Amino acid sequence: MLWLNAYHDSCGLAWREPFGALPCGAEATLRLEVWGRDAGRVHALLRTWHGEEHYVHAVSAEEGEKRVFTFRVKAPDAPCVLWYHFRLHLGDDFFYVGAADAALRSGRSELTRELPHDFRITVYDAAFTVPDAFCGRVAYQIFPDRFFASGRDTGPAIEHHRSLGRRVTVKDWSEEVDYLPRCGERYYSPQDYYLGDLRGIAEKIPYLKSLNVGVVYLNPIFESAYNHRYSISDYMRVDPILGSEDDFRRLAEKLHEADIKLILDGVFSHTSDDSVYFDRFGHYGGGAYLDPASPYREWYDFSPGYRHGYRCWWGFETLPEVNELTPSYMEFVSSVLEKWVRLGADGWRLDVADELPDEFIKFLRRRLKAIDPEAILIGEVWEDAALKRDGAGRRREYVNGAELDGVMDYPFSEAVLGFLTGRLDSFALCAQLAAQLEGYPRAFMRAQLGLLDSHDTQRALSVLSGCPEKDTLRREAQAMWRPSIEAAALGKKRLMQASALQFAMPFMPCIYYGDEAGLDGLSDPFCRRPYPWGRENSELVAHYRRIAAYRREYPELICGLTAFAAPHPDVFVIARIGERTVFTAVNRSDKSASAELRGSGFVGEAQPRINGGLCTAQVPAHGFAVFTADSGA
Repeated sequence: MLWLNAYHDSCGLAWREPFGALPCGAEATLRLEVWGRDAGRVHALLRTWHGEEHYVHAVSAEEGEKRVFTFRVKAPDAPCVLWYHFRLHLGDDFFYVGAADAALRSGRSELTRELPHDFRITVYDAAFTVPDAFCGRVAYQIFPDRFFASGRDTGPAIEHHRSLGRRVTVKDWSEEVDYLPRCGERYYSPQDYYLGDLRGIAEKIPYLKSLNVGVVYLNPIFESAYNHRYSISDYMRVDPILGSEDDFRRLAEKLHEADIKLILDGVFSHTSDDSVYFDRFGHYGGGAYLDPASPYREWYDFSPGYRHGYRCWWGFETLPEVNELTPSYMEFVSSVLEKWVRLGADGWRLDVADELPDEFIKFLRRRLKAIDPEAILIGEVWEDAALKRDGAGRRREYVNGAELDGVMDYPFSEAVLGFLTGRLDSFALCAQLAAQLEGYPRAFMRAQLGLLDSHDTQRALSVLSGCPEKDTLRREAQAMWRPSIEAAALGKKRLMQASALQFAMPFMPCIYYGDEAGLDGLSDPFCRRPYPWGRENSELVAHYRRIAAYRREYPELICGLTAFAAPHPDVFVIARIGERTVFTAVNRSDKSASAELRGSGFVGEAQPRINGGLCTAQVPAHGFAVFTADSGA
């Protein structure tokens, strides 16, 4: 058999244009290069998520030693994921060209005799837009109890909780978090408080501005029996330990005066068992648990078949799950959105969005945009939001244009931390980030909260300092774990590299409070320790201020097109392309690296403009460099 080869790269503009997701009805050009043996008949096979297939024939084929077949593909009129591969018919022989990476379905191709892995194209509503005022801003996530305490009198608030049977423990700011059951308790209950509050956040607005923060995302602020407040007792009331409704209104006003947006955390898949709505202990009166005639009864599922007599979120008896599509519940949540937006919130983050029905999220988006067209809706989705499926195998509709504006970008965190700790090389990192950029609508990508860690993960600094994997240690061991001096020093350098990449991405880079100060910690609750005021790592704070300043100095880092390159297994580069090209290069090795950058070596939305076609970047060991093509390293 004569030699044959073929190639396609879904992330390379020479093979697919335009790059990435397509609005409904738009066209893309696909190209397939074939060398060697006469390729015979060549066509592309398109397949929708639901399995409908049709063939697309090449509109042209350049002759020569290398033949280039060109295909025109029109996106369907309804949002979906479109899958494709190429077929080569050589007499009685069949060859296929599909994605070499079975997981990503993106990037480089492979030639095979077997049915291949399809490439993908995300197709979204052409009318989809996101609030442009959010895009490009630096975000800052705050766990309210642990950021800053104003010192206001919280005695009445504490007594309110204790009068409801809640065992509130007040901690000194320097004390360790509770992590074991207290005397008489079977399970650990997070009822230790450091008394951080809304006034305290307002007092620290000048500090936030020094980091160029333009968005504050608050973990839940509503009344709850626990410090994390993901078990909400009353959606219409600020937890009195955090302050009052007036404190919230004043905080929002002060943030807006400083040109900072405010996002609240919406926990709508479950309530607390100790709540106005469920009221298992009779603290409020009229709740669903004790009163079959309660107006909230239809929100929940009661049955002896459930372990606790009612359906619970992940089996936790303290978290009765709601039926989100119950009309009265939908209207209630709509009133929650409206109240807090009217009081100053600029958007919402939906807790466990992957456990909320698509119709419920669509409803929330419609209601939120009717209240404030510029409000943003972010979802907690841990995986690829374009390919996420529900339990029945149906594709979730997050990126279609009728649900979320963006998500929390956990895949970015996993990829970057994996690269810096040696689990991935730069080629794998490049492939993963390019696949995400390719799979999301550009507006959706820009509206994401791009994070390195959060209240649900180990602190990035701990991961980068070599801590054990999440939840592999008992809590007693997690509390005691500390890196060696050498590992801590390396972890700090790696955090600087990770955050440099984070701030070079097209999303909203989101700092988890205290990361910039050197706060460490393993799994919850250790990742929720108080901000170390007066004990900050000054070098890290200065570093975060410096990379935040880059986004003021280089507008390309906010609105430029994005491309990635891996010139060396230990060196990774992000290019942001506008009036000029701004590069951010990191080198994870313990030796200085010289990387040659060529526009043709990048994948993504555009090829960088490099004077002379070549730019040599010198990147220090365990360091990073930010530069333009004109300035060199």
